[in-house]
Amino acid sequence: MKHRIKQRKLNRTSTHRKAMLANMAAALVKHEQITTTLPKAKELKPYVEKLITMGKQAGGNPDRALAKRRQAISRMGDIAQVAKIFDVLAERYSGRAGGYTRVMKAGFRYGDNAPMAVIELVDRDVDAKGKDSGPVQFDEDGEGFTPGPSEEVLEKRAEKAKEKEEKPKAKKAATKPDNKGPKGGAQKEAKKKAPPKTGSKRGG
Repeated sequence: MKHRIKQRKLNRTSTHRKAMLANMAAALVKHEQITTTLPKAKELKPYVEKLITMGKQAGGNPDRALAKRRQAISRMGDIAQVAKIFDVLAERYSGRAGGYTRVMKAGFRYGDNAPMAVIELVDRDVDAKGKDSGPVQFDEDGEGFTPGPSEEVLEKRAEKAKEKEEKPKAKKAATKPDNKGPKGGAQKEAKKKAPPKTGSKRGG
């Protein structure tokens, strides 16, 4: 009987599962909304809410603030996001007794038909999503953006394409093996010089 064992294994080892949940928790705290599979989202919900509760406990009891912060760092492993939990999110949810996140189903993934979900923080900061996620290219008006390579990378690609066009194409000379004659005369002469075979295979 599996009593009091409600956690999902997610087809991973315990160490892999702990690392995955820590990384997902850091991403959720940073962007305040992420998309993942439904089972992962359901496992991540209590994981993150317990970390936010630690931040609230640290604010209510300054004597235990350092211990709670160290405990959160050991679980999540991201000092910057732990600081956001204790300094920003703890104050945001000071008047809320639990339920800091919500999970919304988001259809099924193309390919393996896995159920998808969006997990986000309640009363989230909309500007936090996509912040510091990598290089992006903005339009001239500065309204939208399209992710892609930078201008330097595009210039290097164009230079390489020009160099390839300028280089002349080397023609491969077709070479045929020399058999000393149009129809292999050397092989015929060797057959003529060879002594005739006599007798049976057994030597009789």
